[in-house]
Amino acid sequence: MTLLRSLLFSLGLAFTMIAPLPAVAQVNIMAPFNVGGAMDGGVVKIGDGIAYADGPRKRLDVYTPQNPSGSAPVVMFIYGGAWRSGAREDYTFVGHALAAAGFVVVIPDYRVYPEVTYPGFLEDNAQALRWVEDNVARFGGDPQRVFLAGHSAGAYNAVMLSLDHSFQREYGVTIPIRAVAGISGPYNFYPFEYNEVRQTFGSAPNPEGTQPVNLVTSAAPPMLLVTGTHDPIVRMQNTEVMAERLRAQGIWVTERYYEGFGHMEPVMAMGQLLRFRMPVLQDVVEFFTRFGAFPSGAPRPNFTPEPPEGVTTAEADPLVDVIERLDDVLAPLAD
Repeated sequence: MTLLRSLLFSLGLAFTMIAPLPAVAQVNIMAPFNVGGAMDGGVVKIGDGIAYADGPRKRLDVYTPQNPSGSAPVVMFIYGGAWRSGAREDYTFVGHALAAAGFVVVIPDYRVYPEVTYPGFLEDNAQALRWVEDNVARFGGDPQRVFLAGHSAGAYNAVMLSLDHSFQREYGVTIPIRAVAGISGPYNFYPFEYNEVRQTFGSAPNPEGTQPVNLVTSAAPPMLLVTGTHDPIVRMQNTEVMAERLRAQGIWVTERYYEGFGHMEPVMAMGQLLRFRMPVLQDVVEFFTRFGAFPSGAPRPNFTPEPPEGVTTAEADPLVDVIERLDDVLAPLAD
């Protein structure tokens, strides 16, 4: 059985198993993307399940280039899951993708609903960022070149950490955030329309203060905001309005709209298997490079604009079809 056929079988099986369980869909569906042959090479997982604070959900993984040349820029990637699911190991392919491009990559777990509601997950991510400040140099990373990235609820977390500095102050984070990349992120979803959001944010004493669009100031870092134009889970207007608020404050913001794509596809396209579908990884790396990731000149990773060797676009169609069906089982977060 070829790698593609094996992945298709695994992905189809996973989809069948999770179809009745929207809350965990995006966790289980990632497994085929983390098969060795489906990920970028030249990467070492140098840290596995490192504790950044007390608690079973407060663990992180670290990925580095296999042959680093000096101190490397750092990306802390925060996964999504509607603030109620997710696991760092499901995003191994993202760690490989960014590390192969020259970054030290940190992917933390964090507490989710119902264990915590807002702002518990933001506090955990701030603690993980403090770990980065204190420890990433031991793994070859430069704590003065730190970037945040995230998908969906993780994009919200990343953007909020960069805007509401109270979380950083609470945990003694002093390193600068050079830039942020938000992928398919909800930034403007009050009033809370959907049950998942009401359960997670409804007890916040100042609900308007939970919204990134309301916290933008001239001190915000540069941001790359990307989304699929047909995203039914987090509507495109979240990116549009957030970009407008940033621009009004004089903040550098770059928008990327991937025509015809939905919610899960942009993060999956960071992996080697589906990278030919849209240039998410290239857009992220080039944006971070613009803001100091590689001051001596960026490496030129292969962004594989074509399907992986031995895989034609027609052969990948069944895989793409299964991914597109995910939007039908995931619950909406933000209009």
